[in-house]
This record gives sequence, structure tokens and C-alpha cells, in this order.
Amino acid sequence: MALGLNKILISGSATNTPGAYWQLTTIAATTAGTTVPAGTYIMFATANVIIQAVSAYNSTSNVSTYSNVGAINVGGVVLSDGVNVRLLATTNATVTLATVNGGLEAAGTYND
Repeated sequence: MALGLNKILISGSATNTPGAYWQLTTIAATTAGTTVPAGTYIMFATANVIIQAVSAYNSTSNVSTYSNVGAINVGGVVLSDGVNVRLLATTNATVTLATVNGGLEAAGTYND
């Protein structure tokens, strides 16, 4: 996942290849809730899954209150800080997310 959304586009590259704009990833949404890793995603509609975000936090008891961001079974754009956004499922499900491909890591500053 790329933290910056700028990307050099390579003509003809397919999803999930080093030069592609999109990178697909999956998350196992559980009935206990699964935190979405930090990033910007397009979430495809998935049966029995809802996007939730922290709407209140009690620092005395260390308890977060989550609220639904949208309707169940609906996808959308997900912005996550890696802590306060989760996917909650009524039955465990696998959710597909699309994000900007982070590309390949450079092995060093000056590569031949």
C-alpha cells in the first residue's frame, strides 16, 4: 500500500504487477471486528460487512465506541489511520480492497 497516491503509470500494466496503478488486497472481516491497515482504499461491496469508525473514546476506561459509516453490504472509500477504522461482519467474510500500488522497494540509493 502506498501512503502517497501519486504514481507513474505504465501503459498496459495489469492489476497487482509492479507497474500497475491498482493493487488488490484482502482482509478477513470477523464478527469481533478487523482493523483496516493505514491507507486509502476502495472497498467493494461484501455481503454481511459494514465499515465502522471510532466515534467516541473514553480515556478513563480505555473503551472505544464504534459507529457505522455506511449501510451493511455496501462498499465505498475507506480512509484508515490503522487504528480507528474497522470492518465488522455479521458472519466472517473476506473483503477485497483496492489501493494504489506501492511499487517495488529500491535496494539502494545508486543502483546499476
